[in-house]
Amino acid sequence: MDFKNIIRDIPDFPQQGIIFRDITPLLAHPQGLTTVIQSFKTKFAELNINAIDAVIGIESRGFILGAPLAMALGCSFVPVRKPKKLPSAVFRVEYTLEYGTDSLEIHQDAIAAGQRVIIIDDVIATGGTAAATAKLVTQSGAELVAYGFLIELDFLNGRSALPEVPIVSLVNY
Repeated sequence: MDFKNIIRDIPDFPQQGIIFRDITPLLAHPQGLTTVIQSFKTKFAELNINAIDAVIGIESRGFILGAPLAMALGCSFVPVRKPKKLPSAVFRVEYTLEYGTDSLEIHQDAIAAGQRVIIIDDVIATGGTAAATAKLVTQSGAELVAYGFLIELDFLNGRSALPEVPIVSLVNY
């Protein structure tokens, strides 16, 4: 399946000059999500990334990809959320955006020290959100073994902001 032919380009969204890569047509495709999850599973296996304890999905489209990937890998799914969305004790990290800051949180008991985790999201652009999520993994004492992104915007060089672990991207622009 050629994901690039199914992903829709929305010009000038959310602002002038930006081309938004809309994954909803891929999710609506009868085999789209299944093929995406199988592709991630295959690529992680090719990299010998095994014995995964948890898949961490970044709010919100990372949830759509992360939960079925966790099911396919036979491990738990852990959401990383914007502030004040999780009801129990959390680890929190603040990170810099182009204009200002933002924060992410994870339940303190969501992953245990020593567990092996993969972080999943729909897009890597500048890498700030994915890097912040890695800091949450570190706070938890778990081991980040890989990242997975449906789309990578190569021209923004987000990989340079991430820890040195394997990165799987299914579509590159």
